[in-house]
Amino acid sequence: MLKAAASPQKKIHYGWIVAGVTFVTLLAAAGARATAGVILLPFGNEFQWSRAKVSSIVSINIFLYGLIGPFAAALYQRFGLRRTMIAGMLLLSVGYGLSTRATHYWQFVVLWGFVVGAGSGLAATVLGAAVANRWFTARRGLVMGVLTASTATGQLIFLPALATAVTASGWRAAPLIVAAATLLVTPVIWFFMRDDPRDVGLRPFGESGAPDSANSAAVAGNPAKRALAVLVEAVRVRDFWLLAGSFFVCGASTNGLIGTHLVAAAFDCGIPEVRAASLLALMGLFDLLGTTASGWLSDRYNCRYLLFGYYGLRGLSLMFLPQALLGPTAGLGMFAVFYGLDWIATVPPTVRLTADVFGREKASIVFGWVVASHQVGAAFAAYGAGVLRTNLGSYAWAFISAGALCLIAAVAVLPIARRRGAPAPAGA
Repeated sequence: MLKAAASPQKKIHYGWIVAGVTFVTLLAAAGARATAGVILLPFGNEFQWSRAKVSSIVSINIFLYGLIGPFAAALYQRFGLRRTMIAGMLLLSVGYGLSTRATHYWQFVVLWGFVVGAGSGLAATVLGAAVANRWFTARRGLVMGVLTASTATGQLIFLPALATAVTASGWRAAPLIVAAATLLVTPVIWFFMRDDPRDVGLRPFGESGAPDSANSAAVAGNPAKRALAVLVEAVRVRDFWLLAGSFFVCGASTNGLIGTHLVAAAFDCGIPEVRAASLLALMGLFDLLGTTASGWLSDRYNCRYLLFGYYGLRGLSLMFLPQALLGPTAGLGMFAVFYGLDWIATVPPTVRLTADVFGREKASIVFGWVVASHQVGAAFAAYGAGVLRTNLGSYAWAFISAGALCLIAAVAVLPIARRRGAPAPAGA
């Protein structure tokens, strides 16, 4: 009798299934964002375009990817997670698929810059934050860490395969692979994704009692207007500028710089493209570990100090990178370990601090604007590093400058939410 009574309690909470579908979606989107770093050289060589010109296309993609974030958070509230995620996957598939037929600069700007950029923005880190906040009360930091780590897992899965395909068949093989992958994820989202715990008669994981009697309802009103209204409110708070400024540096020092230019920088130093892509994949492995651990730590420790450590470690790693590229292989291995451990480990503590300052209801949209700042920094670095390489013949100053910015960000995050005190662990 006791066993029969206890067995229903062991049924898996549907929030974990939603988290799994979200992980797969973000993984496919991560593969889409990783494509630029692999095809940068062969793409530019075919059309005889400079690194600066090719980087301008990537920077538009990255900028729009970030700008869509806060509006995507409002779309999740207005139209639901499932429909918005499907729209993102279809945009990625169409944008990359059609790009294989493009021949002019403006066509790549439209397809890679705008279509793929918008699709990426609908399936970005903001999506993970929305799912974690909506479906989880307990283990929210851990879930956010795992969902954020999907970027690292995407690199592990896609980068070596994309680099091999590009070497064997040309740059067009990479967008075709990504277009197929994102298209295959669409039916998974349709059949298994749910918008709200109330859709399946549950409360968020970690909350007890019967589900709310009211049906889950979309937030009325214009999503764009709501996103802008939240921004107007957030900019009046000092902590928003500290969060957004530190995330600007985060974007400039990760996917804008390393994600876009590391393969090209390694090639400049005589390292083959496939080997350089494998280095990115190795960094993804350590990032998977570091970001998941960061989510676990953010449930238990002061998130300001975690961010201080992450930005400081990243800054020192980037300053070491120019020497590592010219030195023995062991130096690059050390960089991959230390940089990889905190590549995007900054996300779970930042999400936690955002929710602590602005509350659960507005946290996803505010974090969307923080991510927009992240992608402005990434777009700035993607284009700026290309310009420095074109004019100076080396990426060294780009890496050193990004490292210095990280050290500044490490100090800047310490006052965030200080007057409110450190957030309590979720289990407290």
